[in-house]
Amino acid sequence: MINLAEDVKFKDRKTVLLVDDDPDFLMQQKVLLEQAGYNVLPAQGEAAAEEVLREHRPDLAVLDVMMEKMDGGFVLSHRIKKNDPSIPVILITSVSSETGIDFDTATAEERSWVKADALLSKPVRFEQLTREIDRLLK
Repeated sequence: MINLAEDVKFKDRKTVLLVDDDPDFLMQQKVLLEQAGYNVLPAQGEAAAEEVLREHRPDLAVLDVMMEKMDGGFVLSHRIKKNDPSIPVILITSVSSETGIDFDTATAEERSWVKADALLSKPVRFEQLTREIDRLLK
């Protein structure tokens, strides 16, 4: 594993924790985010993300909502915010299209239970994702 803290070419880049249970989505987004200039800590699912978080502090986290458990992304977001509220979290989900349940992070009340700084619907356009990442890292 690359030690991001010691590798000179990675020092000035922001680090994104990218969590999804879909290996194809995970690798595609990892490659695109690295090409866009970010360090990426990929994790295939909630359990793998917990391991990564024990070793690294990302500048931002991008989490799928439904992983091993239906609410895995929500749970992981709550843990991240509890341990370090300064880490921005983006939730990516297809919940609305699959269940008809609609939620957002537009109001303080919604953010109080969602525990995320942004919510994007799948399929997410890469430009949309990077725009949110850039906005939250400023």
